[in-house]
Amino acid sequence: MFAFRAFVAGYFATLLFHQGLFSLFFSLGMVPVPAFNLTPSQPLGVPAVISLAFWGGLWGVPVAYWIRQNHGAIYWLKAMLIGAIGPTAVAMLIVFPLKDLPVEMKTVIGGLLLNGAWGLGVALFMRWPSAAKPSALSK
Repeated sequence: MFAFRAFVAGYFATLLFHQGLFSLFFSLGMVPVPAFNLTPSQPLGVPAVISLAFWGGLWGVPVAYWIRQNHGAIYWLKAMLIGAIGPTAVAMLIVFPLKDLPVEMKTVIGGLLLNGAWGLGVALFMRWPSAAKPSALSK
């Protein structure tokens, strides 16, 4: 159950936090393409944003596992740092070379920011049910 919940947290953190920040970057002219890319991806032909969210879901499992015992500011900081460093390192060191894409400093910084926001989203979604406890006034 934990892994499923973490996958869902990572999936929706991709759609809301990662792609939300990407949309902001696009509106500020910082990136040349809009968020929520619907171009079919290879090899299955699903929209690129859905493929990205799927991978975000898979990454959500280890991130949620590594932050689960933490509390307070350490919980949020660790989620942001693991989220920023892990997926960005894999993208820049493995995915970009496989796709013959250039790795530039602005790409690395953008990846760290986007994936750090995603990590915070994972942390928020993993805490979501506990934050929604009914208050004493609603009894």
